Amino acid sequence: MPEAADAVKPEGEGEAPAEAEEKTAEDDEVLPEGEEEAHQSQEITGLFLQHPETTVAVTGTDIVFTAKVDSTTLSRKPTIKWLKGKWLDLGSKAGKHMQFKETFDRATKVGLCKVVPGDAGAYRCEVTSKDKCDSSAFDISVEGEWDLLGTLTTVTSPFVLSLHLGPSFFLAYLILPSFTHRKKKPVVDEEKADVWEILKNAQPSEYEKIAFEYGITDLRGLLKRLKKMKTVEPKHSDAFLKRMESAYSVDKGKKIVLEVEVVDPNAQVKWLKNGQEIKSSAKYIIESVGNIRTLTINRCSLADDAAYECVIGEEKSFTEVFVKEPPVTITKLLDDYHVVVGERVEFEVEVSVEGAHVNWSDQELSRDSHKYRFKKDGMKHMLIIQEASLDDIGMYWCFTNGGRTKGELDVEEKELEVLQNIADLTVKAEDQAMFKCEVSDEKVTGKWLKDGVEVLPSSRIKLTHIGRIHRLTIDEVKPEDAGDYTFIPDGYALSLSAKLNFLEIKIDYVPRQDPPKIHLDTTGNMVSKNTIIVVAGNKLRLDVEISGEPPPTVVWAKGDTVGTSYSNSYKEAVWKSVHFKVLEWPTLEGRVRTENRKDLSCFVIEGAEREDEGNYSITVTNPAGEDKANLFVKIVDVPDCPENVKCTSVGEDCATMVWEPPKFDGGVPVTGYLMERKKKGSTRWTKLNFDVFEGVTYEAKRMIEGVLYEMRVYAVNGIGMSQPSLNSKPFMPIGVEPLGLKVHDVTDTTCTLKWLAPEKIGAGGLDGYVIEYCKEGGEGVSRWYKGSGDRQLPKIRLPRYLRQKYLRRVGDKINLTIPFQGKPRPKVQWYKDGEELDVRVASIRNSEVDSILFIRSAERSHSGKYELVLQIENMEARAILEIRIVETPGPPEVVKVTDVWGFNAALEWKPPKDDGNCEITGYTIQKADKKTNEWFTIYDHNRRTNCTASDLIMGNEYMFRVFSENLVGKSEDFCLSKDTAIIPKIGLEYNPPPFKEKDMQSAPKFIQPLLDRSVVAGYSTAISCAVRGFPKPKIRWLRNKIPLDENPRFLMQNNQGVLTLNIRKPSQYDGGKFTCKAINPLGEDVVECTLLVRDIFNIFPQS
Repeated sequence: MPEAADAVKPEGEGEAPAEAEEKTAEDDEVLPEGEEEAHQSQEITGLFLQHPETTVAVTGTDIVFTAKVDSTTLSRKPTIKWLKGKWLDLGSKAGKHMQFKETFDRATKVGLCKVVPGDAGAYRCEVTSKDKCDSSAFDISVEGEWDLLGTLTTVTSPFVLSLHLGPSFFLAYLILPSFTHRKKKPVVDEEKADVWEILKNAQPSEYEKIAFEYGITDLRGLLKRLKKMKTVEPKHSDAFLKRMESAYSVDKGKKIVLEVEVVDPNAQVKWLKNGQEIKSSAKYIIESVGNIRTLTINRCSLADDAAYECVIGEEKSFTEVFVKEPPVTITKLLDDYHVVVGERVEFEVEVSVEGAHVNWSDQELSRDSHKYRFKKDGMKHMLIIQEASLDDIGMYWCFTNGGRTKGELDVEEKELEVLQNIADLTVKAEDQAMFKCEVSDEKVTGKWLKDGVEVLPSSRIKLTHIGRIHRLTIDEVKPEDAGDYTFIPDGYALSLSAKLNFLEIKIDYVPRQDPPKIHLDTTGNMVSKNTIIVVAGNKLRLDVEISGEPPPTVVWAKGDTVGTSYSNSYKEAVWKSVHFKVLEWPTLEGRVRTENRKDLSCFVIEGAEREDEGNYSITVTNPAGEDKANLFVKIVDVPDCPENVKCTSVGEDCATMVWEPPKFDGGVPVTGYLMERKKKGSTRWTKLNFDVFEGVTYEAKRMIEGVLYEMRVYAVNGIGMSQPSLNSKPFMPIGVEPLGLKVHDVTDTTCTLKWLAPEKIGAGGLDGYVIEYCKEGGEGVSRWYKGSGDRQLPKIRLPRYLRQKYLRRVGDKINLTIPFQGKPRPKVQWYKDGEELDVRVASIRNSEVDSILFIRSAERSHSGKYELVLQIENMEARAILEIRIVETPGPPEVVKVTDVWGFNAALEWKPPKDDGNCEITGYTIQKADKKTNEWFTIYDHNRRTNCTASDLIMGNEYMFRVFSENLVGKSEDFCLSKDTAIIPKIGLEYNPPPFKEKDMQSAPKFIQPLLDRSVVAGYSTAISCAVRGFPKPKIRWLRNKIPLDENPRFLMQNNQGVLTLNIRKPSQYDGGKFTCKAINPLGEDVVECTLLVRDIFNIFPQS
């Protein structure tokens, strides 16, 4: 890195390593070899081999801290930060008190001179390397100066952060102003001899002698270090006056400027990156001003971490740029969870960088590999606990190198619920009794009691616990089994009770016994004796006649074993039914069920599915014997859709399509395929064949050249046609092949070919050619793409008026045309404020030579930096234009009169909150007398937020208002002063007599009466009158003493006391006596008139 302060080098810098060697030597003498290794192994934790130690320092002195880091497992140089407190980075405190120095051959140094009491506190050394992070904390206490009377020697080494990348460790020094070390010897004025300076100036033959003289035993290590320390004397350059530093560092996403000074101002320079010449672009900006040559790298990324050279002829200036990655921050914090035992818990955190490394930890819990699971999904990191238990209660932490978050997990026990209680039973001798109950937790155990005594299992009594169901089964019930039975779950204050009643029945009748028999019908839809074919979705009903005495027990089973589950839709695997009324048989409901009649058992499957296919068996049993029959139900369906439909080749009016057969043929062989095609963008599909096509390769014909097509395929079997396949990728028929291909020229590594364009180029045009080649006799083929025209670098020609801020008012239309060049046609992308431009914000239209940005009605949200990016393969060009949408500002705030003297008043106000998105250029101040309320302008375009209003008239009271102005114009609203300025009169005061208010109240009185009217039926008319009175009287209209308030044919109006009643197309029945009544609290008045409605036939009698 460039040195921030080369000139500042406190005394004693070279003594720190010597003292460190003395301290190490003393430690070696005190600890035996075995104990020393054990002591070191106990201190090593994480990445640190040696931790900084807590120290008490003296004001005005220096102190040294050392930290060693293991770098054998690190893939690159780690990042080290020294922090004070929680977040204060000491790197930002560089200056006179702290100095930084870093050289990449050996060490990085940071200097802090003279400890002050403010340096006391908690410090931390943090090491970060890609996916690893570790930190070590220590404390510094600062005390007053010690009066050692010259018996102490002060070691004033700088604050050092030293970095050494060796084969097995990484060394870092943090040197704060150190406290003084006691020495028994008196102060020595002469400086200690620097061994390295002696070795650099000595001859190689004297190395062994010098090493022996200064007690250096590792001569080989000394020579290796000396070789690294020897620097080549800089050669005098005739081309450069000032070279670049040996290395620079920059944060990711920031900008860096590399600068050199040359002797000849007309000299041409080349900038190289890792030996490759850099071309000027939006990313790399090359400038030449006088003797100064600069290279600016914008938005540095990890790809810019490289070696850079500035070349003039044979002269070079070399440097290295190191790009530092920002720390990983947490964007979404952990949530707290409150769950019950057995529930799934998923802690989720979101970080700022995708694929970042995070550490999960808790304070007291140990992690089992089967209990915790970690998951990453982009920027999301999840800690999953499959089944939470009470041991998982606690606080969980997530750490990154840029932050941390925590979430609390609270787990409580489940409450046990009884899903099915025990029922009372009444059984006969030698029957089976079964008590059954179901609880919510399948892990809960319990015990059974009979009359308060625990029931123990035996050959006749069986206790079972399967999942959430607990059963007590008693075979061959005896009279002594009767009693009260209770089930008590372990750990819960709960009990379930039921009673067993014994029923003793004596039957002397001996029934007739006939062995059971199944009468299976083998006709109908059976292919063979035991196979039934059913189309998927249809209903299967199998009626089986049975006989036997006593009535046999019927058992239906699927598979080889009775009790095998059919599918999720089956309620049970075994259906039992017993005929007649000897026993009750259950009726099962659902998609798969059995129905029972006399001498008949029906097996029903509603809506057969593929999973229903398999072997079924029916077994009938009674004491006289048993009979069994096996069936195979085969489900057939339409096939699945074909897969991987694609176009392999195209011609002038044809295309060859291939696809793969469906994975499942529906149980019936596929007989062929049907093909359809359509134009891209259309919704109308056209069939290509009406007869089934048996192959998987088809050539579609009668296509139009230059038009994009899509195809899909159906599979057909004996049941029906499958769903359509996915659409193929769009393809376009093209013209004939090029002509006259020949080899024009051949060199050692290249071959020049020539050919003629096709005789006919269709409507699709010609974008380019694909050239293939291979070794003679070889089978492999390589291909590449070559454009039809000459290639041209992308370049944006930004108009001059767009190179500065582009201002437009709100509501204006924006239509910007940005011309550019580049071949083949570049890919155009627009970005707004670093994000891809949303098509809902602005419309984009692109052509081969320009791009148009169109906004129909501009809004304030459209303001920002718009970036146009052109890309041709790996080349790109960028242009940035700043658009600002402005409008009139808002009104100022808090206008107040601060002082009044003589005929003057002082005003002050605050700038408006909304400046209209541009700078406020001034204010307009107006005054008004409270008597007249007429406003006059005092100041126009006043730039300050205060003014003085002068020449006010004595005896008047003034109000003030202020408008704000910007480039668009004056604000629409104003801010009125809260207080007024009163200019007092000087001299005699006029005392007018008291004002007596006149009583204006009066009773209603009609001043214009209603007049009698005679009108013709069917023609609208109106009658009017006038009234006065205060308060304003309430008006009511009546016809023949009936109110007209809600009659829609009569419209009543009152205009300043003039009352009008409009009658719409009156009939002969609308005539009569009309009354208008005016009423207020002081009285009322009434006027009347007669309206006569005449028939039109009475006016014009028939001849």
